[in-house]
Amino acid sequence: MPTASEIEQLIRASDLRVTRPRVAVLSAIHQHPHADTDTLIGAVRADVGDVSHQAVYDVLRALTGAGLVRRIQPSGSVSRYEARVGDNHHHVVCRSCGSIADVDCAHGAAPCLVASDDHGYAIDEAEVIYWGTCPACAASRTP
Repeated sequence: MPTASEIEQLIRASDLRVTRPRVAVLSAIHQHPHADTDTLIGAVRADVGDVSHQAVYDVLRALTGAGLVRRIQPSGSVSRYEARVGDNHHHVVCRSCGSIADVDCAHGAAPCLVASDDHGYAIDEAEVIYWGTCPACAASRTP
């Protein structure tokens, strides 16, 4: 988990101005991987006090645009945010509770899959989502 000083350095290195909401949002994303916006808003408010929904949305947009944050949205789910960027990884999602975990790509560099027909596109990324039941949900279903 990066320190506040390291978070500030990441923001500066991305040519963004360091602001208290940006530091708080990026810190919250590091503390709560795959969190939805409401969870992040709660974490930011616990850290810096009153901050508007719009301010958090604006910061998320700026951090995503700068490549500091990745936005994912599994089918049937709200947007989630993670700070693990710049590598080739995928996700596994629990069909029951919606929890999400990272899965390293088994085939190496992006896009890691070859399309059967690329239709002329220059493909640079393949997003894979594995679906299943997490251990906690599986255990709760065992008679």
